[in-house]
Amino acid sequence: MKKTVDVSIPLGPMHPCWKEPVRIKCETAGERVIRTEVELGYMKKGIERIMRGRPWQEVMFLAERVCGICSVVHNMVFIEAMEKISDIAVPPRAAYLRVVVNELDRIASHILANFSYCYTIEHETLAMYLLNTRETVLDNLERITGSRINTAYMIPGGVRFDLLPEDATALLADLNKVEDEMRRYTRIFETGPLIALRSKGIGYMSREEAIRAHTVGPTARASGVEDCDLRLRHPTYRDLGFTQITRTEGDNFARVMIRFQEVFQSIDLIRKCVENLPEGPIRGGGLCKAGETSYAGEAPRGELTYTIRTDEYGRVLDITIRTPSVMNIEACAHAMITDATSIADVTSTFISSDPCIACNER
Repeated sequence: MKKTVDVSIPLGPMHPCWKEPVRIKCETAGERVIRTEVELGYMKKGIERIMRGRPWQEVMFLAERVCGICSVVHNMVFIEAMEKISDIAVPPRAAYLRVVVNELDRIASHILANFSYCYTIEHETLAMYLLNTRETVLDNLERITGSRINTAYMIPGGVRFDLLPEDATALLADLNKVEDEMRRYTRIFETGPLIALRSKGIGYMSREEAIRAHTVGPTARASGVEDCDLRLRHPTYRDLGFTQITRTEGDNFARVMIRFQEVFQSIDLIRKCVENLPEGPIRGGGLCKAGETSYAGEAPRGELTYTIRTDEYGRVLDITIRTPSVMNIEACAHAMITDATSIADVTSTFISSDPCIACNER
C-alpha cells in the first residue's frame, strides 16, 4: 500500500485573503488537514501599556485605535466602564444616539467580514457588491460623527454631537437603500450553488464544542449557543426590545448568514432609535473618579471586556482588554479546521470566524 507523506504547510503571514498578518501552520495527510496551529505576533502595538498612566481623555482616543474595524464599540465600552466607576448618568437621547452609531459600526464590520469570506471562496462579484454597500454605511457614520472610522463620538455622560433632523432623514433613506441591496446579496448567497459547495457542512463546530471553547459573538450564535449576546443585558437595547438571532448549522454558511441577519436587525434598531428619539440634552455631565471595574459590551465579533483602575483625577492606572477574537481564533484552530478536507477549506473557515488580529494582539 502506498504511504501518504505528512506535510506541514504554512498559510501566511501575508496572504491575499487575510485582512491582517497571521500564520496558520497546517499538518496534512495528503489533502486532508489533520491539525492546525495559529501563530500570532505580527501586529503587536503595546497599546495597553501606552494607556497606563494617561488621563481618560487620551485613553479614549487610544481605545478606538485598538481596532479600526470595530472602533466605535471600543470607544463605547471604555466610556461606559468609566461611567460605571464614576456613577455618571447618560441622558436618554444620548443613549439612543450611542446605539445608532454602534449599530452602524456593526453593519460596516459584518459587511466587511462577509466581503472577506466571499472573496476567499472566489465569489468576487458578490464581494465587490458588499464592499460598495459598506461605503454608504461609512458615509452615514461620517455624517453623524464627522469621521468614518475613529469617531471618538462617546464621552462620559453623553455624546459629542446631536442628530440633526436633515441628517436623520438622510440616514433613514440610506438605510432603506442598504436594506434593499443587502436583501439581494443575501438571496445570492443563500441560493448560489458554488457558495453552497464551499460553505455548507464546511468548518462545522457543534454547540458543545462552541461552549467548551468559550466561543462568542456570531461564531457562537451560528452553533446554537443561546443567551450569549451582551446586548440582551444592556439597558438601552432592552428598552428597544432586542432579541438574539441564533442558527444551529454551525458551519461556514451559518456564520456568514447570521451576519447577514444581524445587519437587518441592526437596521431595525437604528430605525427604532431615530423614529423614537427622546427629546432632551445629549450630555449629562459628571467627573471621572477613582475606582476599579470590569465592564463588557457586545462587539461585532462578540464579548469585549475592559478591566480598568483609575485614580481621583481620572487617570487610568491599569487597564486590561479582552477581545472576542482571543476565544474565536482558538475555537477555529481546534474545532472548525480540524480534519478539514483541503487546504482551501482552512482559509475559508478561518475567515468565516471573522478573526480580528489587531484586536487580538493590541
